[in-house]
Amino acid sequence: MSSTSHPAGQAPYYYVPANSRHPVMLSFGVFLVFFGGGQWINGHSWGSWMTAAGLLWVFAILYQWFRDTISESLGGQYGRKIDLSYRWAMSWFIFSEVMFFGAFFSALWWARQHSVPALGSLDNALLWPDFKSIWPSVSAGVTASPAGIIEPFETMKPVAANATGLWSWLTGSLPTVNTALLLSSGVTITIAHHALLVNNRSKTIAFMWFTVLLGLVFLFVQGYEYYHAYHEMNLKLTSGVYGSTFFMLTGFHGFHVFIGMLMLLFITLRLMKGHFNADNHFGFEGAAWYWHFVDVVWLGLYILVYWL
Repeated sequence: MSSTSHPAGQAPYYYVPANSRHPVMLSFGVFLVFFGGGQWINGHSWGSWMTAAGLLWVFAILYQWFRDTISESLGGQYGRKIDLSYRWAMSWFIFSEVMFFGAFFSALWWARQHSVPALGSLDNALLWPDFKSIWPSVSAGVTASPAGIIEPFETMKPVAANATGLWSWLTGSLPTVNTALLLSSGVTITIAHHALLVNNRSKTIAFMWFTVLLGLVFLFVQGYEYYHAYHEMNLKLTSGVYGSTFFMLTGFHGFHVFIGMLMLLFITLRLMKGHFNADNHFGFEGAAWYWHFVDVVWLGLYILVYWL
């Protein structure tokens, strides 16, 4: 709460909240997560418990922080300047995510266009005489591993080549199925947004639930894709540069889908409580921006990772 009071229905020019415990409390939880995770990786079993405790702490503080923020918004404390601040903040956050994925896309491009060809060049023929400069880093009977440390594996295809039925085609075309799911979710959330702009709350809520459901199905399909890759294709995170870039890109994207799905879920619950209307709904818009960003990143993944 702000230390300065304002007339009912009149938002301050720029709302300045009172001192808050949330930032320092959250930083303590993040410290527990990273310190515990580091100890866990280095073989200390108690690190897993510290990591779990840190995550619970972080979620608890985030719940309190967002609860206070929602109360301030519903209390009429946020005017035009705060709205602009939130919009710029979300824009820069999405820009940082673009740079995050840009780094991994660049790593994929560098490996394909520079690292692998360089290792197979004449300059490295004496050092790596048996290296096969191919992409994906697997061919019939061999892998691009002169030391023989990478087991043969299959690459993930966007569409089943020799499907004998609908189910066979669907299970062999999981990336394409997931593309259809995400593109459909982009349509449903757009319909929900337009419904909110005319204060059609029931339609907005219905299509938001459709969007959340599509996000959940996407995650389940990706989980099945990973199971299929590990157990039937022998494609793992350790399958050379192809396996590492495949799982890093698709795995981080799946994590972002999970975060975006949670955003949409909480926004939908707030819609059911009547928190948004046609004139005041940036919380909805921010989540929608993020979801469209997730859709665009997936299209890049679908083309660069699965097709090329």
